[in-house]
Amino acid sequence: MESFNLQDYIYDLPTHKIAQQPLAKRDDAKLLVYQHEAIKDYIFHQIPDLLPADSFLFFNNTKVIPARLFFTKPTGATIEIFLLEAKEPSNIVAITMEAKNQCVWECMIGNKKRFKEPLLQELKIENQTIHLQVTLLHENEVEFTWDNDAVSFAEILHHLGKLPLPPYIKREAQEADEERYQTVFAEKEGAVAAPTASLHFTEEVLDKLQVKGILYDFLTLHVGAGTFQPVKETDDFRNHTMHAEQIVVSRKNIENILQNLDKTIVAVGTTGMRTLESIYWFGAKIVAQNITDTTIRVEKLLPYSISSPVSPKEALEAILDLMQKNHLEELRGQTEIFIFPSYTFKICKGLITNFHMPETTLILLVASFIGQDWRTVYEHALANEYRFLSYGDSSLLLP
Repeated sequence: MESFNLQDYIYDLPTHKIAQQPLAKRDDAKLLVYQHEAIKDYIFHQIPDLLPADSFLFFNNTKVIPARLFFTKPTGATIEIFLLEAKEPSNIVAITMEAKNQCVWECMIGNKKRFKEPLLQELKIENQTIHLQVTLLHENEVEFTWDNDAVSFAEILHHLGKLPLPPYIKREAQEADEERYQTVFAEKEGAVAAPTASLHFTEEVLDKLQVKGILYDFLTLHVGAGTFQPVKETDDFRNHTMHAEQIVVSRKNIENILQNLDKTIVAVGTTGMRTLESIYWFGAKIVAQNITDTTIRVEKLLPYSISSPVSPKEALEAILDLMQKNHLEELRGQTEIFIFPSYTFKICKGLITNFHMPETTLILLVASFIGQDWRTVYEHALANEYRFLSYGDSSLLLP
């Protein structure tokens, strides 16, 4: 009988174990390999030799946006605005990033009580003077308007914004973070946190994977700030509110999953795992509920509510059929999937991931994947000087 009490999934993480800086070289991180219930220690650049020969890897190619904005009022008060979720002209981040003249975001606001009248900022972007006005509409929705329709919101953000390092990194973002808090294959702008399991991969490691005949593909899940949110419902963590995160998957992604179901599909990062498993449940939902809507929606407890789910093959074929009927090469949508002990994995057979904060949904995901051995893995990492969290070391979990 699985426990849904958070107390059973808590461990003690001393603050000195939390990495505050990246290593000089990405792939010099330690790598803990858990396989056949045994644990061994390696260095990350050895991973191509440690993966099963039939592995197929799925990476998350999201790119972190400079989501922290600071405005100083004439009184000297500083207002911090942290972009969380695109609202207008679209809730699709890529569209709102390219908006001209106006856009609206849901934000976290620091010093909100001082944010009564619009904030005004003059910017110089490529010899053009731009007047930006920032207005609090209601609750936490903020409108940005500017007077130059040749300039996109993405350009304003890159000029004005700062990279949002996680709250447990107790320092300001530095110039080196601009590169190191992005993966080497970051492409699709929209995340407010990096898919940190992928930060260890270098071009050399990717080349070595290809030499070994290990194939890979790129999905997109835009990581939200909810990834850092602790679980507060200790008696029954199933009541935790999951924040929806945007996913983008292509026909090629679906075909690659379908063609490699008999291989060892390895999710690179918890975000990759959430995306892969969400794809399955979207397909299962199409079959179970006769869905014709092409927007992906995977509710928090959907995996626990479909009584007789179809096989992964049937689920993926249902998605391809839906795409074919609607002449689509790509699907977008949102997932709130909550993976916790008692979950049955449908796609993923391996996971590459960093070491996570206690009392978070990420620990529950790891525990659901490797069972009670999650505690043995974490105790080993703590006892053997592994570095934890975003800039920390890595693990390869093969249950």
